[in-house]
This record gives sequence, C-alpha cells and structure tokens, in this order.
Amino acid sequence: MPQKLRLTGDADADRLLSTDPFALLTGLLLDQQFPMEHAFMGPKKIADRMGGFSITRIAETPLEEFVELCVQPPAIHRYGGSMARRVHALAHHVLSHYDGKADRIWKAGKPDGKEVLKRLKALPGYGDQKARIFVALLGKQLGVTPDGWREAAGAYGEEGSRRSIADVTSAETLAEVRAFKKAAKAAAKS
Repeated sequence: MPQKLRLTGDADADRLLSTDPFALLTGLLLDQQFPMEHAFMGPKKIADRMGGFSITRIAETPLEEFVELCVQPPAIHRYGGSMARRVHALAHHVLSHYDGKADRIWKAGKPDGKEVLKRLKALPGYGDQKARIFVALLGKQLGVTPDGWREAAGAYGEEGSRRSIADVTSAETLAEVRAFKKAAKAAAKS
C-alpha cells in the first residue's frame, strides 16, 4: 500500500491506515453511525492500547478483554462494544481465510473487480455498500484497479464524485462528502 491516505486529519492514524491493510479494513468496518474521520481513528486507538496494531494479537486477545480495551474512553466507536466484537470477528476471518494478510483480498489470484467485491462482502460486518466503498477506496486512492473495479464500486467509483470516504483526500473533500451525505439524507426523508 504505497499511497499516503489522508482520511483522519491525524498524521499517525493516516500513516497506520496507509501501511496496514487490516487497519484500513477495520477503519471502514467502524464507518457507520459515527463521523468518518473518527471511525478511521479506531485502528490507531487500538494500536495505542495494545502497543501496536497486530491482527494476530487482536484475534488472540480474549473477546471480552478486547471489548474492554475498545470501550475505554475515548472508545473506538459510539457503539464500542458491538464494534469491538466485529473487529475481533474480522481479525479471525482474515487470519483463517487470508493467512492474516488482508491485502490478499484484492491481490490473491489477481482477481477482477467483481471478485474483490465478492470477497469483501464475505467479510464479517461488510455488506454490499461497505464493500463497494472499499473497492472505490482501493481504486481511487491506492492504485488497486483490477478489471471492472469501477463497475464493482458502482456510484462510489465515479470519477470526481464526493460520496464516501473513498473521495476524502483533504479537509475540503471531507466537507464535500459530508455535504453530499447530508443532501442525500434530506432527499430520502422528503
């Protein structure tokens, strides 16, 4: 993952997200019913409390101990307990299916966009929309552009869009994504 992400406004958190594929998967897992930049700070909070970010250590930590670590203030999410359980399950899944190497989801066997989407949707805590956003994030910001990635990402893959975290590269684009989401929510209510 050679590109430098700017998702949180915190250099250390962004460095972790840029260098650790499991941290990036975890950040997007936490990105629901919580401000985007705070969700993506979750992996750094975990790393700070565990003395580093390690998929193996997360999975090997007894579940209730890991939950306790995640809910202590400031919690990793407003629903810290349930999200900690999801992170723990995600760690187990990536260890058992991808030998602990999260980037194998988009690299192993040189999958096309449709296959990457399928693999992401199989992850605990990832549904269709979250998986499409991750495909867009890979393509738009990390240079992971397998055949058909834009189609797999759907509207999130559109050039120049400001729909999701996949489009956040600065404070300005974060504000644009927020404005898009606010308008979409208002339109859905009317």
